[in-house]
Amino acid sequence: MLELALHVLDIAENSSRAEASLIEITIIEDLEKDIFSLEIRDNGHGMDRDAMEKALDPFFTTKKVRRIGLGLPMLKQATHTAEGTFFLRSEVGKGTVVHAEFRHSHIDRQPLGDIAGVITMLILGNPDIDIVYTHKRNGSSYVLDTRELREGLGEVPLNTMEVLNLIRDNIREGLDELSGT
Repeated sequence: MLELALHVLDIAENSSRAEASLIEITIIEDLEKDIFSLEIRDNGHGMDRDAMEKALDPFFTTKKVRRIGLGLPMLKQATHTAEGTFFLRSEVGKGTVVHAEFRHSHIDRQPLGDIAGVITMLILGNPDIDIVYTHKRNGSSYVLDTRELREGLGEVPLNTMEVLNLIRDNIREGLDELSGT
């Protein structure tokens, strides 16, 4: 995976398979401290210690389509390549946290990529899962919370094309404001 947004998609899909009802995706950019932090937290089934070790093994997967599980091992490698840190924390019955932190300015840090498209795709494919996407940059923040959207939309499903287009555009506008463009 060449973009961090694709790692987010892969991990959030794992959360969906773990029957999470809430997925929280948080990105924090602190240019002064030279930190780019990415965290995905869910309330799914969680994993025991053995399952966590296997999740970080590139030659293990529970997926039927692909015979290797590259998602978490590739993200872990990407953090180390960019002088960062990685941790996986999980508890059976409580959920999982994946945290990756990079040196923001590192030449080998993968670009974020199309995070607006990824969040939109997650909502399209998982309309019953609550997703909270928070992006902070130098003290300013953007938050998209599907629980609030559902409340405002009433009976209109989140995964209708019109709503998805509005969500994607709103995320892009919010991120443009954060970056000052």
